[in-house]
Amino acid sequence: MREDIIRDRKEKREKLQKLGINPYPARVKRTHTVAEVKESFQKLVQGGSPVFIAGRVRGLRKQGGIVFLDVEDESGRMQAVANAKTTANFKKIVPNLDGGDFVAVGGKLFTTKRGEKSVEVKKLVLLTKSLRPLPADYYGLEDTEVRLRQRYLEMLMNPEVRRLFTRKAKFWATIRRELAAAGFTEVETGVLEAMPGGAEAEPFVTRHRALDDDFYLRISLEIALKKLMVGGWEKIFEIGRVFRNEGIDAEHLQDYTQMEFYLAYTNYEELMELVERMYKKVIKETFGTLIFEYNGKKVNWGKKWPKVDYFDIFKKKSGIDLKKATEAELRRKAEALGLKVERAAGKGRIIDAIFKKMARPTLVEPVMLINPPVEIEPLAKRRPEELKQVERFQVIAHGTELGKGFSEANDPVDQRERLEEQERLREKGDKEAQRLDEEFLTALEYGMPPTAGFGMSERLFAVLAGRPIRETVFFPLMKKKV
Repeated sequence: MREDIIRDRKEKREKLQKLGINPYPARVKRTHTVAEVKESFQKLVQGGSPVFIAGRVRGLRKQGGIVFLDVEDESGRMQAVANAKTTANFKKIVPNLDGGDFVAVGGKLFTTKRGEKSVEVKKLVLLTKSLRPLPADYYGLEDTEVRLRQRYLEMLMNPEVRRLFTRKAKFWATIRRELAAAGFTEVETGVLEAMPGGAEAEPFVTRHRALDDDFYLRISLEIALKKLMVGGWEKIFEIGRVFRNEGIDAEHLQDYTQMEFYLAYTNYEELMELVERMYKKVIKETFGTLIFEYNGKKVNWGKKWPKVDYFDIFKKKSGIDLKKATEAELRRKAEALGLKVERAAGKGRIIDAIFKKMARPTLVEPVMLINPPVEIEPLAKRRPEELKQVERFQVIAHGTELGKGFSEANDPVDQRERLEEQERLREKGDKEAQRLDEEFLTALEYGMPPTAGFGMSERLFAVLAGRPIRETVFFPLMKKKV
């Protein structure tokens, strides 16, 4: 049946061309959007001048020599009434018109007997002849595979999806505006790197033909931005795509947008105050509320976020004291929990796996999770009071991580030792362990001021929107069709 419809539409396209009608003209006359017409309807009626609107035909009803068109643009939908006696090109275009085509209609405004604000069409122009029929309605796109692969159809049939992405645009615009107002300079660094760093993740590899060498898609913004701090910048941020060759689930994508900012002459304690203020403002402006629902519970982002010590909650939930625990003890605990921990995984990776299983899901209200073990954050500064911990915090809510910041390690000797340990883990088979980056260490040896840095991704938006993260990006990567 679909093939018959497509064939019929192709035949109409040919008929239009034979009649001298270009089904895809390059120029369009449009004086108003639908929303503008509706907002100024009475004034435009009194003015008496014709208006031209353009959009997709979402409804087509024929009654003898009269045709009612529902014309939809991005701003809304409006009825246009064409008459065989008074509309130019009526007999050429209307018989070959289908729902889904794009048209421009021009004429004076009037109100029908039923009170419908409408355009009395004097001029009808076909702008695009669609060759495929639209789904009958949104419910024709219930299959997740189809919805995500043909996202344009979902957005077309379900205005709520378009509103989701409008809200997401506001989310990033608000973050950008808040950082700029705080005196940060927005920068842009390269996506291709000779050495991936700044996070524990397996990178994508690509071949650079001109340089005849392999390079990596960046897994983080961190290293390049720290080099800029060495170079004299004091308040910078970047919003850009990062790429991680890891698994797909409700919270993870392989390519996604991340924001990181760095601030000189400050530490993680001062940074926590800044982040909490920024989050509350961004969330309120984006969603219009600071109260959300998660698994049937109310989550209030407007309260003061308490600080939760990593060692304390780990002991409370797992029964293990991280100040005394050996790697062997931690590995036994992980195995007892049924966690898949690779043999090459170091102590930090095992601790993180246990925490994510036993402690993190219990943190529903927003908290600042502070002072984790040094083994799980090789780029953060050690706590002077307790060298087994680092000055790091995570924004945890809804049972997941929604941002991370720390006092940046700027002692090049200590940083080298910790990256060398990461390199040993890589040699044992840990593909996600960080790499020893000599160029980064050279930069640190020139001196980086005391700096605090923070990063968050679009996961925050997805969690607050109550959607799997794949549904909050326009075109998530899908497996190729066989």
